[in-house]
Amino acid sequence: MKTPPKSVDEYLAAVPTQHRVALEGLRATIHAIVPDAVEVISYGMPAYKYQGRMLVGFAAFTKHCSLILWSGKTLEHFKDAVEGYETSKSTVHFTLEKPLPEELVRALVMARLAENETVRRTKKKK
Repeated sequence: MKTPPKSVDEYLAAVPTQHRVALEGLRATIHAIVPDAVEVISYGMPAYKYQGRMLVGFAAFTKHCSLILWSGKTLEHFKDAVEGYETSKSTVHFTLEKPLPEELVRALVMARLAENETVRRTKKKK
């Protein structure tokens, strides 16, 4: 069994170069939007927590990369914007031939921030 990476840098070092470039772009975009997000490894993949809640993550696979939103609700709001990409409940899969546009990544991350803030405020009221 392969040992899970201990850091995002370690994860990226093990990824093939072409996927690494795409994931480093996601990493830079996420950091630009949420500089205080904490990088963690969750389920063996890079992820970002903000104010104690999971925000987004990413991963490389043999034939695609993924942006993980940890929320089907967010992805549902962007179903038109992600048309043409393979998706699962809370993940957008993309290829090197058809990368995610930076403006879409920004919109998805901002939506996750807003969703997390709504959940935080709702829990605070209880």
